[in-house]
Amino acid sequence: MGVAIRTADEGDRELVVRLLDEAFQDDPVSGWVFPGDEYRRATHHRLMAAFTEIVLAEGRIDVTEDGSACALWLPVPAEEHDDEEHDDEEHDDEDDGPARLRAVVDPANERVELIGRLTAEIHPAGRAHEYLWMIGVTPKRQGEGIGGALLRHVLDRCDREGLPAYLEASSVRSSALYERLGFEFTGRPLDLPDGPQMWPMWRDPRN
Repeated sequence: MGVAIRTADEGDRELVVRLLDEAFQDDPVSGWVFPGDEYRRATHHRLMAAFTEIVLAEGRIDVTEDGSACALWLPVPAEEHDDEEHDDEEHDDEDDGPARLRAVVDPANERVELIGRLTAEIHPAGRAHEYLWMIGVTPKRQGEGIGGALLRHVLDRCDREGLPAYLEASSVRSSALYERLGFEFTGRPLDLPDGPQMWPMWRDPRN
């Protein structure tokens, strides 16, 4: 399937937020973070906007030329422990990230912060990799293979450069797609308190 893909910039911010908001309205994890349809419709987009800001600044967002899908990637370096004081400062910054996110997105909603802390705890360390933060396809175009084409766009580069990739699948349906692309479960799923599961998945580069 031929899908034209480009790198998003600041001018694509609203498009990316809208795509993610629409794509994840019925996602089980989004439903856990923002329970209730009305509440989710009113608030969910703020979290998607915050994610978009972070990845535009620190990573890469791919979008299809027709505006039907986007994928958010962050490069994760291998951890270094040469400078203990520097490591402590970095750890403190990372530890405060979920709290800052909650303050910006929905201060009264502790789940915005909690999911950030829980996913950070299970994130693999010690080896550089590409982290697929989110991928969103507009609902009316889902099932057409667009998401797979978007992912292969980066995974092919990972294979060329010898880089692994990592993600947390938020549904059984999405995990099946990732398995077809070479991702494997890393172990136990993440059980969200009184909520659904997430499946951490890792992909080694292919020769």
